[in-house]
Amino acid sequence: MTFYEEVTDQNLDVWPDSPARVPDALRYYYYQYLSSTSEAAEEKIAMLQENESLKKEIEKLNKEKVGLLKSKENFEEQICAFNKSTESLQKDLRDKEQQVQSLKQSSEHQRRTLNDCRAEITSLKMHIEGSRAGQHVSASEGDGMQSQSVEIVEKQISSLPEEVEKPTMEKDGSLISGSFISVEKGHTQIEDGLVEEEVKNIIPVQREVAAEASNVSYKALNSTFENQKEVSNYLLSPSNGDFSSRHLESILKVDSEIGRGSNSKSETANGEAASEEMGLGTIQILADSLPKIVPYVLINHREELLPLMMCAIERHPVSGTRDSLTHTLFNLIKRPDEQQRQIIMDACVSLSRNVGEMRTETELLPQCWEQINHTYEERRLLVAQSCGELAEYVRPEIRDSLILSIVQQLIEDSATVVREAAAHNLALLLPLFPNTDKYFKVEEMMFQLICDPSGLVVETTLKELLPAVIKWGNRLDHILRVLLSHTLSSAQHCPPLSGVEGSLESHLRVLGERERWNIDVLLRMLMELLPDVHQKAIETCPFSSISKSEESAFSVSLLETYAEGRSEWPMFEWMHIDCFANLLQLACMLPQKEDHLRNRITKFLLAVSERFGISYLTDIELPVFLVAVGDDEADLRYLPSAIHPRIKGLKPRTAVANRLATLCILPLLLAGVLGAPSKREELTNFLRQLLLERKTKENQLSKHSNEVLDAVRFLCTFEEHHNMIFGILWEMVVDSTAELKINAAKLLKTIVPYIDAKVASGNVLPALITLGSDQNLNVKYASIDAFGSVAQHFKVDMIVDKILVQMDAFLEDGSHEAIIAVIRALIVAIPHTTERLRDYLLSKIFQLSASPSSSTDVIRRRERANAFCEAIRALDATDLSQTSVREYLLPTIQNLLKDPEALDPAHKEALEIILKERSGGTLEAIGKAMGAHLGIASSVTSLFGEGGLLGKKEATETTTVAPSSPTLQGPDSPKAVAPATEDTRFRRIMRGNFTEMLRSKAKNQDETPPQNH
Repeated sequence: MTFYEEVTDQNLDVWPDSPARVPDALRYYYYQYLSSTSEAAEEKIAMLQENESLKKEIEKLNKEKVGLLKSKENFEEQICAFNKSTESLQKDLRDKEQQVQSLKQSSEHQRRTLNDCRAEITSLKMHIEGSRAGQHVSASEGDGMQSQSVEIVEKQISSLPEEVEKPTMEKDGSLISGSFISVEKGHTQIEDGLVEEEVKNIIPVQREVAAEASNVSYKALNSTFENQKEVSNYLLSPSNGDFSSRHLESILKVDSEIGRGSNSKSETANGEAASEEMGLGTIQILADSLPKIVPYVLINHREELLPLMMCAIERHPVSGTRDSLTHTLFNLIKRPDEQQRQIIMDACVSLSRNVGEMRTETELLPQCWEQINHTYEERRLLVAQSCGELAEYVRPEIRDSLILSIVQQLIEDSATVVREAAAHNLALLLPLFPNTDKYFKVEEMMFQLICDPSGLVVETTLKELLPAVIKWGNRLDHILRVLLSHTLSSAQHCPPLSGVEGSLESHLRVLGERERWNIDVLLRMLMELLPDVHQKAIETCPFSSISKSEESAFSVSLLETYAEGRSEWPMFEWMHIDCFANLLQLACMLPQKEDHLRNRITKFLLAVSERFGISYLTDIELPVFLVAVGDDEADLRYLPSAIHPRIKGLKPRTAVANRLATLCILPLLLAGVLGAPSKREELTNFLRQLLLERKTKENQLSKHSNEVLDAVRFLCTFEEHHNMIFGILWEMVVDSTAELKINAAKLLKTIVPYIDAKVASGNVLPALITLGSDQNLNVKYASIDAFGSVAQHFKVDMIVDKILVQMDAFLEDGSHEAIIAVIRALIVAIPHTTERLRDYLLSKIFQLSASPSSSTDVIRRRERANAFCEAIRALDATDLSQTSVREYLLPTIQNLLKDPEALDPAHKEALEIILKERSGGTLEAIGKAMGAHLGIASSVTSLFGEGGLLGKKEATETTTVAPSSPTLQGPDSPKAVAPATEDTRFRRIMRGNFTEMLRSKAKNQDETPPQNH
């Protein structure tokens, strides 16, 4: 019997919720059964123990958690306390800074007080000198004045230290730097000591003068009194009854002689006092008169007043008057020229030498610097000159602070001459600096002047300021690092040539005018620094056994020792590790048209090989550039193994990098490294392998042939390589390979702008004629483009004759490709060639357009018509003769308009405009004739008629009715001969540009421009 059968009266699936319910009863009974065995009991005991241990661990973790929470709260409290203390410290720091500022202000106030004391002492000296002339005053009055003045001066001297120490004592309780206070106090004490010495020297002089004046006055009074007594006695004597006027005269004469004898000693002292008094009076007269005299003196003669003005400024006792005279000195001439400025500056230098540092700083320089924002650049030039010439007569701490700030403001001036003067005077100022603390500021100013848009400022900076900075700062390595950084950043900030990532053009940069100028002047600066780099490398050579003479400095033995890598040689390694790498990086950002900058780099590389020697060129410079163009056979044995990874890192790794290296680095290798005079033979072999031996240069010639040809084109810009290049070109011309002949034609086309007429006639034309007679059509058509380039650059009759003969030969071929190639080649030459060649081209187009094309291919007809239209528009922009216009130009346009299906809409519109303006008012008749002939309405009449867009503008012009004829009027017609009144060359050029925009717009609707992938 089963359990289910025993309880049939209950539904076990739905257990009632009663006290008898036991959840999972069967499982519970089964566990009880299993626990009855010994093994189960042991397992249960183990589980219970493990459970207990887990509970204990849980309790322990809970306790740790509580402890961590408490520690977290403690840490948070500590952080809050730290924050509060930090805030209080910051507040205290701000308070201390305010105290420091107030102390500085008080120090400045005391310094001004001392200056006032000095001025008062100066006036006291003048007063003492003037007192020598007052010898008629009694001795008692002199003693009284002496004692009073001495007491006043002594009181002022005794009060000076207290006034100076007072602000210092007020700040004594603060946390201000003690060294600062001590320095200020020491400075003040020194100045006080100087003042006291001056006063002590004044007091004895004053006492001596007063005593002398009293003695002289006392003696003079006594002698006069005695003379008066003698005269009275003589007059009252009874024995002189016969007294007459003659006796009186004799008495007075004796009296005057006695007076002169008694005053012989006093006359010497009185002479000096009188001369001093007269000098002061003269100075005062000068000071009062000069401001009134100056405006009425001719400007070109005002410099003759400078000696008087300098004397008055130097000797006048009143500072206000001196300031006024100094202001007049700097405003003496409204716009002084260079000679007048130099005269004024010489006067200022002389004045500074006489008055000393303090008066130069307080009186002369402020008046000069008031001119810094003057409207006239000549006045601002005075400021620039004063910074360099007056700096010697001021304190050293003024030179690298105030004067340097003035120069920094002047290099921002809008006038070129002011910036140039600032660069020149900064170079004069640097040797006078007491230290090099302001080096980085000066270096920044130098680079700012180097990149100035004015060539005059750049030249002055390179020739004067740059050597001065190197000599003063002695940090050539830092200048070189900043120089390379600025050069690269100037190019990197420019937008890429193409926005397609991964393409060749995305690595090239579109340089703006300012960036191109900056790179150019920085490369010039690098060239100027090359002798210093070379000298520094020699001086820092770590190998004492090697001769340090300049001739053997970089010999093979030295390079072998250097390659062992036992010693560091940073300045020597800078050239081939840092400099070459940065120049290669810069070259890889320059498009093909940037030949000027590429030429700068080439000249620098040639200068390096010339200065560092042939061993350096062969064993270090050449291997670096060979690695950079992807040559795996470069010999690096003369370079330490430690720098091999950096050199090999220059090797291109991708296909785009290989193209970039061929386009940008190969020209530098050919012209700048192998182009050295000692490497001419190696250059010839390398170029012959590059252009002729296809097997050895398979990748470059097959994949990068255009880039290789552009590199050779750049080499052609150096005239010394022309003979070598023409030799290789002749080998290519006579070669049996068509590809080499095509490349030869391309090279001949690119070399034409860099040769003269003699070379073109003797070398280029024979080679092109040979290529033009080749049986291969591709070679022949390639030579046609080269002929066009020759016609563009040379107007010699002999050369033009040869070109025309060859063009006739090409046109006799009659092929569509030859006709298009000839027309397009000569279109390029139209603006620059002779009238004869223009007429030749116009006549050929007339003949070709008159004979209808036998081709039924619309594409070929359009290509042919487009070429003719482009040539007509180019010819219309030149000065064609009336005969050419009448006999060739207008009939050709009519012939082209007969095939409207082949004409581009933009070309058609341009031809109609040319036809109207060149026909001289017969356009309406011509349009009707063409419309009747073609069976269509004349678009010309609708465009230019009375109701047309342009006809309204010409409604007021006089028109004549032309006979309805499909041909133009004869030569006897005045309208056919006379040109339009507004038909000028400028207008035709502008029209050509306008129709070119229309044509390109129409083309864009049918064609999709190619994209780089």
